[in-house]
Amino acid sequence: MPAKPQIIADPQTNRGTAFTVEERKRFGLMGRLPAAVETLEQQAARAYKQVCRLDDDLDKYIYLEQLHDRNETLYYKVIIDHIAELLPIIYDPTIGEAIKKWSADYRRSRAVYLSVDRVEDVRPTFEGLGLGPDDVDLLVVSDAEQILGIGDWGVNGTDISVGKLAVYTAAAGIDPSRVIAVNLDVGTDNEELLNDPDYLGNRHGRVRGERYDALVNEYLSVTSELYPRALLHFEDFGASNARRILVNNRDKYRIFNDDMQGTGAIVISAVIAGMKTNGTTFADQRLLVYGAGTAGTGMADQIHAGMVRAGLTPEQAKDRIWLIDRAGLVTDDMEGLPDYQAAYARSASEVADWERKDGAIGLLETVRRVRPTILIGTSTDHGAFTQDVIESLSEGCERPIVLPLSNPTEKIEAMPQDIIAWSKGQALVATGIPILPFDYEGTTFHIGQGNNSLLYPGLGLGTIVSGAPHVTDAMILAAAEAVASQVTSHELGASLLPPVDHLRASSATVAVAVVRQAIADGQCDMDPGDVVEAVRRAMWQPVYQDLES
Repeated sequence: MPAKPQIIADPQTNRGTAFTVEERKRFGLMGRLPAAVETLEQQAARAYKQVCRLDDDLDKYIYLEQLHDRNETLYYKVIIDHIAELLPIIYDPTIGEAIKKWSADYRRSRAVYLSVDRVEDVRPTFEGLGLGPDDVDLLVVSDAEQILGIGDWGVNGTDISVGKLAVYTAAAGIDPSRVIAVNLDVGTDNEELLNDPDYLGNRHGRVRGERYDALVNEYLSVTSELYPRALLHFEDFGASNARRILVNNRDKYRIFNDDMQGTGAIVISAVIAGMKTNGTTFADQRLLVYGAGTAGTGMADQIHAGMVRAGLTPEQAKDRIWLIDRAGLVTDDMEGLPDYQAAYARSASEVADWERKDGAIGLLETVRRVRPTILIGTSTDHGAFTQDVIESLSEGCERPIVLPLSNPTEKIEAMPQDIIAWSKGQALVATGIPILPFDYEGTTFHIGQGNNSLLYPGLGLGTIVSGAPHVTDAMILAAAEAVASQVTSHELGASLLPPVDHLRASSATVAVAVVRQAIADGQCDMDPGDVVEAVRRAMWQPVYQDLES
């Protein structure tokens, strides 16, 4: 059969059975499509029925990606119409399974691939895209060292950048024609991949040190020069690189790391809602983080910033934060502490008389000594928040905020039903997994899910609309407060976080707050009265645009 005309082969222009008779004549499509001319709504209804006929989530993901490859507008129409149901399909957790099979199931390229072995190709690669300085709003880049909860997946991790951009578009209306997904292929230490004949990435161990930094620095330099208005989003880097890249570059470039800043900010949202419920402020909190990796320390950073904003000095705020990792409570006499943990290490002399087990100060002893008001779990240590831990926590704080955020379910620190029962209904709980409402002693408890998609799409949209040269802590906190503001009930059993059912409206609210904060920071000269309309206009909608001949 002859090749398809370009207009129907390109997913950004193809509209399938929605081409009118006149358009079919104009673009040489007569006889290429069934006679019926459908609306986008009719197409979306059929596509959704096709999704629903599939039982396996990975099969649903593959179907939707095939739709994405054929008709981008229809793909986003289906996702947006059913966002609460399909968000877990196009992103976490289903995308993790797709990433494992990415090389074997490779269909088409949706990204830019930059090799650590050819740093000199970074500039010509981007210049070859033919995009001008005003053509790109957002790039998402990953080196795939720490993909979700599944670790190092090399070039297979490309889909994490693609998936993140899909959420940006579905949730906040970032124009999909103005984004770029990027994979930094620095090799992999995953032996399964290195021994896989289908693997499509560099077949060597992960490169670190100067060569790694040269690739990252060239990427930052070239993209910020060619696309000066674009937000540079970093995703799923290893803990040490993630923090180092962010700290070293956030004042020079328009960058954002969702694992460190976004995850921390959504926790801030839950904490703010919890504080409204229990009548406290940031200055009243004592934080214990169980699991001191990228996510956990990022949460500590954000809560530290909230404490400082509430009037504490940086040192006073630091003194109210404790971290526990694999070796127990993090103290300054531990050898080889990474920078992100050392910042919060407790003095060894301070805890000299604390009880130890196998040489380590554990969670229960720390809870008894510290009497934290906030307990966060990012450890993937299933069952770590025991009945003894929660009961001890409740003795030291009337309404503690407890956030077991590890996922999936088999890795959560404690199920919320147990936390509520052990705290006699007083704990304020949010999780990293979806939880159905449940009853405890006559009260129905709604448990909010700490889903980053509640925050980062709106933060990204607000940053783009404002034109702010940097993503400041104040802008991130404004986003967190905007998420928390959407929780209107603080009665017993109420959720600490809003649902994702109305994510487009929620993201718009977050974006408006971010732009207004950028104006207050002096990073944006927009008239405050124009912000709501500017955000509305900036949100791409899945509709078929007029076609030019």
